[in-house]
Amino acid sequence: MDDVESLTHTLWECKYHIVWIPKYRKKVMFCKLREQMGTLLKDLAMQKGCKILEGHLRPDHVHMLISIPPKYSVSQVVGFIKGKSAIHMARVYMGRRQNFTNQHFWARGFFVSTVGKDEAVIREYIKTQEKEDRRIDQLNLIE
Repeated sequence: MDDVESLTHTLWECKYHIVWIPKYRKKVMFCKLREQMGTLLKDLAMQKGCKILEGHLRPDHVHMLISIPPKYSVSQVVGFIKGKSAIHMARVYMGRRQNFTNQHFWARGFFVSTVGKDEAVIREYIKTQEKEDRRIDQLNLIE
């Protein structure tokens, strides 16, 4: 019961494993923005009353374990985070003052999976994925 949170008339524990990618998997641009992106995503999640419990920004995708209150749908929260972060990136790093059209930072869609009793496994997966990707890349170089 340590992870259970509460709203006015509700006790809840809703955790999700979410993954999404930048448009066209723009690795070069995304790598430069990784440091600022982590703080931005946490701030945006907090605006909706969500907590990013674990997260990792890979060069070509975002992984997170997030706790979302039941008053919001997963798609509402992910849409809010992706939309606001794209606008922020366009304004700060692309020099645009207005909302931009026909240019997108994130690709459409995302992967989501509910987290039950496997939370520790998912946390470990998110933490060690970068190390595992490097190991696989090394094996591919040998072949």
